[in-house]
Amino acid sequence: MYKRLLPLALATFAVGTDGFVIAGLLPAIADDLDVSVPTAGQLVTVFALTLAVAAPVLGWATSALDRRTALLLALGVFVLGNAATALATSYGAVMTARVVTAAGAGIISSTASSAAVAVVPPERRGRALAFVLGGLTLSSAIGLPLGTLIGRGDWHLTLWAVAALGSVAALGIAFGIPRITLPAATFRARLAPLKDRWVLGVLTVTMLALTGTYVLYTYIAAALDEVTDGSEATLTALLFVFGVGVLGGNLLAGRLSDRHRPERVLLGSLAAAVVVLAVGRAAVETLGTAFVWTAALGLCAGVPVVPQQHRLVAHAPSATPVLLGLNASAIYVGVALGGALGGLAQQSVSPVWLGTPAAGVTALGLLVAFVSARGAGGRRPAGQGAGERSGTRTAATDRGQVTSSHRR
Repeated sequence: MYKRLLPLALATFAVGTDGFVIAGLLPAIADDLDVSVPTAGQLVTVFALTLAVAAPVLGWATSALDRRTALLLALGVFVLGNAATALATSYGAVMTARVVTAAGAGIISSTASSAAVAVVPPERRGRALAFVLGGLTLSSAIGLPLGTLIGRGDWHLTLWAVAALGSVAALGIAFGIPRITLPAATFRARLAPLKDRWVLGVLTVTMLALTGTYVLYTYIAAALDEVTDGSEATLTALLFVFGVGVLGGNLLAGRLSDRHRPERVLLGSLAAAVVVLAVGRAAVETLGTAFVWTAALGLCAGVPVVPQQHRLVAHAPSATPVLLGLNASAIYVGVALGGALGGLAQQSVSPVWLGTPAAGVTALGLLVAFVSARGAGGRRPAGQGAGERSGTRTAATDRGQVTSSHRR
């Protein structure tokens, strides 16, 4: 099973690395393009915002295609976008190339997930999704620090490496994944859950949680500059520790959400994140405390998305693909807002103080989460969510049809 899913996981790994790695390269990019670090940070903002919009819009536009064709088309755009970024010599050209890249990336993650569900038996779907989406998680632990290490000497090399990853994934999908057809959903059906106030509240929490993290994380290389003393190896080590923390938080959240109410896991992680972000300035005084703080920040960042997904799936099981797609868009809207707010905040504070406004945004997310958790007991039973009422595809039809003898 995992051999067949490996190209899909590699595709999500490439997307995750591409989305995260720019944060570690901002000082080098800003210097090369002759712009400020906050201005360079808007490359992260634009990429994330484009991806957030592209995911539902282009997902709907390509829904009539079989999943293999859609993935190959998206990966082609993704690879070309990264190549164009690597070749660009001006800020405007790099920005345009990042928009193109994000358009391809917006299709890849959700399409890879639906393909994974379709090519395995129902009893293995959970493991298949975890394996494919694990590429995104792994990218923060390995792809980000490795890409930063490669690119600190010449940031263009990192983009070429990501383009190569996308090309390898495309070859694996072309020769290892069968043709998969799924029923096409209308664009209105994809957005219908937004009419549900409880769902909207959950998506708002996701957005605010990611916004709070990325107010600081987008500029983490600049924020850690004093403690790393400009050492690329030290920065890479700190980013690796952050990635391991994210991976650990993700695994811990899965275990805790199976044993406790997801709302409790969510509230606890957001409360912890407020504290970790608030003490950021004091924590990066020495290299030792910076490693501990970075690990704690990664741990807090890796938890919230998992209980959020649990809440949405329990709310409307047959609308799972639509709700998780909207949650993914909320994630990238949060990343975009975080990059934008972090850039604005640097008009008043230096990067090392960004933990303070980041903690404020996360505290707002905690408040909204508390309100939505109090209302969780009164929400509709599972199976009666907004997605079902709007005629969203059922879980049975979401398995799709594999038009190849490859499926076993």
